[in-house]
Amino acid sequence: MALLLAAASAHAAPDAGMVRLGPAPAAKVQRVITLAPSLTATVVALGAGERLVGVSRFDELPEVAKRPRVGGFNDPSVETVVALKPDLVLVQKAPGNQKAVETMARLGVAVVAVPLTTVADVLESLRTIGALLGVRETGEALARGIEATRARVRAAAAQRPHRPKVLFVYGFKPLVVAGPGSFADELLTDAGAENLAQRAPTAYPAFSLERAVALEPEVVIDAADVPDGRAELQALLPTSRWVSLPSKALLQPGPTLGQGLDELAALLRAPSPR
Repeated sequence: MALLLAAASAHAAPDAGMVRLGPAPAAKVQRVITLAPSLTATVVALGAGERLVGVSRFDELPEVAKRPRVGGFNDPSVETVVALKPDLVLVQKAPGNQKAVETMARLGVAVVAVPLTTVADVLESLRTIGALLGVRETGEALARGIEATRARVRAAAAQRPHRPKVLFVYGFKPLVVAGPGSFADELLTDAGAENLAQRAPTAYPAFSLERAVALEPEVVIDAADVPDGRAELQALLPTSRWVSLPSKALLQPGPTLGQGLDELAALLRAPSPR
């Protein structure tokens, strides 16, 4: 979750799209480094996991358990990356890692930085990375699969008369929630929910406890990985229905968003106490 919140704070403003730095990637990319778990998951989902020669310290996929670690989202090790001689480094765009990424490019490393704030960003990244790795059709298929899931979930949600009022919580100290412009906000809408933080000024705003209570959520989705502060908010919202995500599929802006949306829709279909 620390990675997600670091990335979130870096995306307060809209991104301008993919950026290439350094030399052009090799015609046949065989050695890939990823600097975010969502990008690692994308490469694996594209069937190119064996090409990964380095990943971030946050990666948990069993397919990359033995791969070298090249640092974190905001503090990648330039020296480690260069020493691994990648054909391509994939990075999520953010001010926090810009200096290190630009240094890699100056040292002759091919870098592609992609925005991953919205669902549209995620779909474009699947297509872009698929093309870069020579598996364009697979990338297109992954993107279309998520689009098909969204259409199906929207159609089902349209048949339900009630839109539950939801607060989607990423962390409790501080209380960070999904706001407008985040992919979670988009998927809550797909699933037929009303995101109570939809009018917040940023995609991942910090709320006071008083503000959260005043919103009177019917459902609180607990996506925090640290329980500190949870009990305090639960005590203030005794009539809200609290649910936890069954997996991390909805927490990373990558190929698992379709699965995450199905899980979210299932949680919201359960009856509310009100």
